[in-house]
Amino acid sequence: MTQAWAAPHWVRGRVFYQIFPERFHNGDPANDPPGTVPWDSEPTRENFFGGDLVGIAQKLDYLKRLGINALYLTPFFAARTNHRYDTSDYLRIDPAAGSPDDFRALIDAAHARDVRVVLDAVFNHCGDGFWAFQDVVQRGAASPYADWFDVRGYPIDDSPPSYQTCGGAPFLPKLNHANPAVRDYLLGVARHWLEQGADGWRLDVPWKVPLDFWRAFRGAVLQTRPDAYIVAEIWRGAGPWLGGDTVHGIMNYRLRDAILDYCAHDHMDAEDFDYELRQLRAEHGPSAPYHLTLLGSHDTPRILTACGGSTDRARLAAIFQLTYIGVPMIYYGDEIGMAGANDPLCRAGMIWDEARWNHALFETYRRLIRLRREHAALTDGAFETLLVFNGVYAFHRHTTYDHVVVVLNPRDAQRAMRIPLGEAAPGARAWVDALTDRRFAASDDHLVIEQLPAQSGLVLVPEESSHG
Repeated sequence: MTQAWAAPHWVRGRVFYQIFPERFHNGDPANDPPGTVPWDSEPTRENFFGGDLVGIAQKLDYLKRLGINALYLTPFFAARTNHRYDTSDYLRIDPAAGSPDDFRALIDAAHARDVRVVLDAVFNHCGDGFWAFQDVVQRGAASPYADWFDVRGYPIDDSPPSYQTCGGAPFLPKLNHANPAVRDYLLGVARHWLEQGADGWRLDVPWKVPLDFWRAFRGAVLQTRPDAYIVAEIWRGAGPWLGGDTVHGIMNYRLRDAILDYCAHDHMDAEDFDYELRQLRAEHGPSAPYHLTLLGSHDTPRILTACGGSTDRARLAAIFQLTYIGVPMIYYGDEIGMAGANDPLCRAGMIWDEARWNHALFETYRRLIRLRREHAALTDGAFETLLVFNGVYAFHRHTTYDHVVVVLNPRDAQRAMRIPLGEAAPGARAWVDALTDRRFAASDDHLVIEQLPAQSGLVLVPEESSHG
């Protein structure tokens, strides 16, 4: 990398875990909203399961067992829906999610375990229950908050909406960021939750908000918490977010698409995959180590479902995710093989009965996360492509003293593979797969693999540095 990227260094050593609070764990049934359904019910866009902040705190030991050391929480502020992207009050926790004391207890318990907590900044739009919007509904143009929104005419009408919305949804009025009062309010919200112990913000649909607001947001955030992490939800081109004046990283959905095309769908061969990775690295430059690498989220089908139910393909995707450049983010339940198509089916209640887990997936995630913790090559190392051959893709992550070689094969079985070791060649005479403990010899600066099964992957470390 040609220059340092101004981002908090702690991020590089983290593995994030995304939690949809309403569906992770019901820790306090006393705060369940009316009509709460049984935990294993089919998720809809309307029903409530009772998950809350107390539930997250109660499961921190599970997350440490997995190896997680950072959380991204979708909204828990006052709202009318189960997803809570329709904020009614940004400074108040939804009663069904918990209390200020519950939030403080969660932050304290997380920090005691060296787990960082990043919150969701839903600042493009509010909900139709937001106090300022309700004042406009009631008082029309006479409301002091009328200019907080882009209203075409009065009285307020929601069918069709007489005001600008997010995506045409009447319950999501868009905020007017040209109004200094709106900006001041939102920046105050950002500062408030950082002062309460949050470690950063994830920006929801940030491309819908003027960049100058996000520049002011960055200034307010870093003035409050100089080590806070700011990451943007980005689905397409990342160019506007790579100037170093708004965010530290993006949610790398474009990389997710490439991973699925290669590992899950066979839409890309290894050459295509390598080309797309090179393009992304060139585009992202020194910011790449701070981008969130994800296979799924609350806005996508789950990874096992995206892989057609194939554990082998899901494992392959996880191997790449957790060994490539960037900060891995796991969507709750993907590590145990939860299935589900797009919203709302990807938002089911977390399965806590271990008899129902996909243990092969869980063990893969656990070992890979441990490997990241043990090998600086995977968090701070350079990247080198070693082999692009039909469906097989091999690469090398390395620092001066640490080496990891990854071999991916989403297609047919291969025999008698000889993989050039590149800059890893001066290392060991044998390499060990950290996932299976299989041993592979090195000869003439090549790794020798007699059998490489279909839809399989290897994560190889020099024999003397393997941990058995």
